[in-house]
Amino acid sequence: MSPPNKRQIAVALAYHDHESAPRVVAQGRGLIAQAIIKRAKEHGVFVHESEDLVGLLMQVELDQHIPPQLYLAVAELLAWLYRLEHGETPANPEM
Repeated sequence: MSPPNKRQIAVALAYHDHESAPRVVAQGRGLIAQAIIKRAKEHGVFVHESEDLVGLLMQVELDQHIPPQLYLAVAELLAWLYRLEHGETPANPEM
């Protein structure tokens, strides 16, 4: 949990096979961030906490693809999630 004086932030990504890279589909701070996280959990979407990665993703415009500089970090996270969803116990990705 974040310290009381620190506002929560959240970014949601979507990726479809026909796209070149994941897109930022939602982002927000405070109550909006809480709503994004709540909705993700309601739909069984894993919520990963990485303050550094979220900070970088907050700089991407809504509905835009992530920049090439973030491909590796996001790919590592997606690979980690894939292993987690398939019953493996992967180490936490370093971000």
